[in-house]
Amino acid sequence: MNFDPFNVLKKTAAQIVLGAVPNAEKTLLSGFTTVRDVGVYRALTDIALRDAISHGDIVGPRMYVAGAYVTITGGAGAMTGQAPDVQLPWDLHYGEANSPWEVRQKVRMLAHDGVDHIKVLSTGGVFTHGSSPIATEFTLEELRAAVEEAHAFGLRVEAHAHSAQGIKNAIRAGVASVEHATLIDDEGIRLAKQQGTYLDMDLYDAECIEEQGRQGTIPQDFLEHNRELGEVYNQNFRKAVKAGVKMSFGTDLGICPYGASAKQFAFMVKYGMRPMQAIQAATSNAADLLGHSSEIGSIKPGKYADLVAVNGNPLTNISVLENVEFVMKEGKVYKQSGNAACVQ
Repeated sequence: MNFDPFNVLKKTAAQIVLGAVPNAEKTLLSGFTTVRDVGVYRALTDIALRDAISHGDIVGPRMYVAGAYVTITGGAGAMTGQAPDVQLPWDLHYGEANSPWEVRQKVRMLAHDGVDHIKVLSTGGVFTHGSSPIATEFTLEELRAAVEEAHAFGLRVEAHAHSAQGIKNAIRAGVASVEHATLIDDEGIRLAKQQGTYLDMDLYDAECIEEQGRQGTIPQDFLEHNRELGEVYNQNFRKAVKAGVKMSFGTDLGICPYGASAKQFAFMVKYGMRPMQAIQAATSNAADLLGHSSEIGSIKPGKYADLVAVNGNPLTNISVLENVEFVMKEGKVYKQSGNAACVQ
């Protein structure tokens, strides 16, 4: 793998979607029957993938997609680092917005194009040239405009945020979840609990980033961004769990190998969750965050027949979830092997 965003310039949008087909199958076969995709560099390619899966043209998980990042010029998620006179194609700056009204315009465009939720970027990012994860980017006013406009279309908003202030701005604006929430402080934890905001803290990613650094497949400035966050992330996760904040399961899928997302469970348990809490973060909590608890997230009459099974008890050894042996989605079996003994 190579995580430099410039790699997307070497492929057409069609190539990117087709290249995602085997990754979708790997994700489903690893036990994830539903996923929330929170943004892509090439705008709307995730919509194409979602619809192909939904129509039965390819194998993959049920997808709820964001279509594109809504971010400031040169901000997190933006395509940056090229010469000033290089013109990017429309789909690589689709979500660029620099005022509350521009934010509203982008939300309206995304809603028209058929997204399931809206992704805004409240702080700088790790994987953006010239950005800093500790920088606050969108203002509180801009974030509130995004949430208000999204709600008008019946959509929820998630906010990428690393810095403490950016996290609190997002929570105060009314987002449904904060992605990463890396440097959340005590006030941010209290706010999240008061507002019922979900935190989606992807602990496993740091290990993947370090491994890519050792292999020399990730730019040095991205590694420096990651080092700024450090061990404090794990401890903030522990504090949020102890405080009783709503937590959902999430990974920056693609940073770590496709099919390896279940490794996140062990990190969640290591840093304070009980095994059942980690499982619920990926099932009932995730369904609630999506706003689809009536269809997915638990086994009840009237819901989709989504089941996975493993050989072992994840309540005593959470790592058995890394080797799913049976996968059913909407009543259709996609994987069956070994002697799976435990169904969730």
